[in-house]
Amino acid sequence: MIAKKLLHAHELNELHEALYYMKINELKGLCATYSLPIKGNKVALINRITVFIETGKVVHLQELPSTSKANKELVDYNLELDALMLYGGYKNDAKTRSFFKTVIGNHFHFTAFGIDWLNERWISGNPPTYREFALFWQQEYLNRKQTKVVPKKEWAYINFTQQFLIHNPAASKKEIITAWEKERMQYVYKIKNLLDLT
Repeated sequence: MIAKKLLHAHELNELHEALYYMKINELKGLCATYSLPIKGNKVALINRITVFIETGKVVHLQELPSTSKANKELVDYNLELDALMLYGGYKNDAKTRSFFKTVIGNHFHFTAFGIDWLNERWISGNPPTYREFALFWQQEYLNRKQTKVVPKKEWAYINFTQQFLIHNPAASKKEIITAWEKERMQYVYKIKNLLDLT
């Protein structure tokens, strides 16, 4: 399917920003509407949709180099400082969190900046060791305490939640989710209007 209308530059920017508010399954549905591949993470899907709407070209998923992938036959990987953090072997679980709390300190928690850094290293074919990740995470954590970091668009939910809690510090989890869903749906409607999908 071809986009029904050409979008102006400001509309393309609005579309790109609004897509970050969609859920993965909604993005995959939009890809299916335009007969685009549905594999990939949120950023890859958004990129695929915006490139297609703007140019009509189909962007395929970038494959991770084999040097970044875990051996599928190995079920469990050792958590050791000098072991490589490989895609498919590394997990965001309690065991890994406990390991990093021992190495870094009790202030460690899984973060968007850590996940982004890992993905960049994996895509480049240069997976880090657990030690390199710990050093990066601690330095980035300290940097972010000292300087204001511009939040990335792809973390729309986290950014919204942080801003909502600043203005509504006593909000319950249910209130946060309700407010987020209301905000999110405004962007979904904007997408449907921009793409003539209503």
